[in-house]
Amino acid sequence: MAEKSRILVCDDEDALRTILSSELAGAGYDVATAADGEEGIAEVSSQKFDLVLLDIKMPKKDGFEVLKFIKKERPDVKVIMLTGFADLKNAIESKKYGAEDFVSKPYDLVDLLTTIERVLSE
Repeated sequence: MAEKSRILVCDDEDALRTILSSELAGAGYDVATAADGEEGIAEVSSQKFDLVLLDIKMPKKDGFEVLKFIKKERPDVKVIMLTGFADLKNAIESKKYGAEDFVSKPYDLVDLLTTIERVLSE
């Protein structure tokens, strides 16, 4: 069997982080979580991930800071930005800093899983 893809869920909303990580684990992924941007950077620095689901608005360091760090230090890691502030500016900004995709909250789980599959297979 192929090795499970490792995904980091980096979001400051506890409930969302818990639900999303259990849904992803149920879909066959190996999942870790981080509650803010600093924790996200620490996780990416110390472990190997295939994909990071990254909230834009977080305490300590925002998603854009984490995204810039990932693309500089771990360019092979793919990133999907998550945000409740779904506007064109954030989408453009996310792409500019190297995010593979952008999903707005509240998201449909099936759509999110489809996006994850597509991004991981690119």
